[in-house]
Amino acid sequence: MNRYLTFPLAIAMTLSTLAILLRAATKPRAGKTEGATVVWMDDDLERLLAKGLISVVGQVPGEASEAAAAPSLYVRTQDPEWYAEQASKLRAELASREAELQHYRQAIEDARNLKTMTGGINFDRGDIGITPEAGIEILQRRVHEGQTELDALEDLARHNGIPPGTLRGQ
Repeated sequence: MNRYLTFPLAIAMTLSTLAILLRAATKPRAGKTEGATVVWMDDDLERLLAKGLISVVGQVPGEASEAAAAPSLYVRTQDPEWYAEQASKLRAELASREAELQHYRQAIEDARNLKTMTGGINFDRGDIGITPEAGIEILQRRVHEGQTELDALEDLARHNGIPPGTLRGQ
């Protein structure tokens, strides 16, 4: 009889020990504030300053006016050269996408006219569509996305007062 009670008793003890360990692992521990965010209010800071617990180092009244006279940081959206560089990159990408679309259309036309024939599917080439029409739609969408990016850059330049000729490299 003891043999039959030993196994369930051992399982019950193991499960209760696991439950205690899991509960202890999920409870917060006293004194640990690793994840807690402390927000200091003005009156808290004044109280600490009055007790001498806060020291202010390196603030000289004359430095505030010098900092205001310092040159401003570089803002790329105000730089005409940055716009010209971005526009040339986008134009090159757009031209590449348009050339890819034209090449794809020409390959379809050649296949329809039986100018070139291959004996199977070239898996190394990376055909992009299941049907020729689907491939054309995908390439047209890529061209449209490139044009949209270029238009967005032109709008940003216009918003920041950059002359339109800057984006065209003039």
